[in-house]
Amino acid sequence: MELLNKHVTIRKFKDQEVDQKLLESIIYSGTRASTTGNMQLYSVVITRKEEMKAQLAPLHFNQPVAKNAPVLLTIVADFNRFSKWCTASNAEPGYDNLLSFTTALIDALLFAQNICVAAENAGLGICYLGTTTYNAGEIIELLNLPKRTFPVTTIALGYPAENPELTDRIPLKGIIHEESYQDYSNDDISGLYRFKEGLESSRKFVAENAKETLAQVFTDVRYKKADNEFFSAKILEVLKQQGFLK
Repeated sequence: MELLNKHVTIRKFKDQEVDQKLLESIIYSGTRASTTGNMQLYSVVITRKEEMKAQLAPLHFNQPVAKNAPVLLTIVADFNRFSKWCTASNAEPGYDNLLSFTTALIDALLFAQNICVAAENAGLGICYLGTTTYNAGEIIELLNLPKRTFPVTTIALGYPAENPELTDRIPLKGIIHEESYQDYSNDDISGLYRFKEGLESSRKFVAENAKETLAQVFTDVRYKKADNEFFSAKILEVLKQQGFLK
């Protein structure tokens, strides 16, 4: 509980290699996560070489952490391996559909989170790169991923070279719904986000982006509708290419 509650994202790492046996033990802990029907619908591509990180970096919008982390773990939703086992065992796989992609996506993210917890337990730091799905098609080509696979996230991993403060979270009462979902009133929303909006870092964020509210930073700068629609179209096209959509 203490480990989970002290989690912070690390974006600066020491120039220190991560031992291969330690990394494999962390990934093994990832495999102990819950998985649909024990199918284990995930794979991981380990990137250590500087030349490969240099090729991946633009696909992660050249975030410094994508270049500077000793290890990048690209987490892949993978129905390829299981489908090939089915075919080899005289069974007909029916996994060329959205449900199968969603199932593999869930498996892969559970796998990823277990990896992160295990890494932190071993004294390492992690950073999720949410940019993976934005350029999934390009990552598929670079990492030679076959059909029935899709990269869902990337974990930057290494020994921390910083000790950041805990990031804010909305109060627990804003997350919990007893028995059924209770929608939020305007007063509820105001109360839940008041602390976040009042932080000095938030006020600075708003000023730097010349906006009136913190919410506008999200809607107009960080996660714009036009960008969301553009990358949504890319993802749908890749899902078709990878055999998850007709």
